[in-house]
Amino acid sequence: MLDAYIIDAIRREELERERQAEEGRRIWLELPVPQAWEAPRAPDQEPDDDRGVLIIPLYPEDETEDAA
Repeated sequence: MLDAYIIDAIRREELERERQAEEGRRIWLELPVPQAWEAPRAPDQEPDDDRGVLIIPLYPEDETEDAA
């Protein structure tokens, strides 16, 4: 008798987990997909010299132009 009760409780718990998983999948599929133009943008900031960041240009200007 106790075994049947335990087995039934386990089955009910498994069914509830499956129901919640299916509901989660359904909600996930219904969520709107963000578009690139809707992405949040960082606010424009002035350069902060106190940050201690060394900025090195990726393509330094040709030094031969300065010598001329």
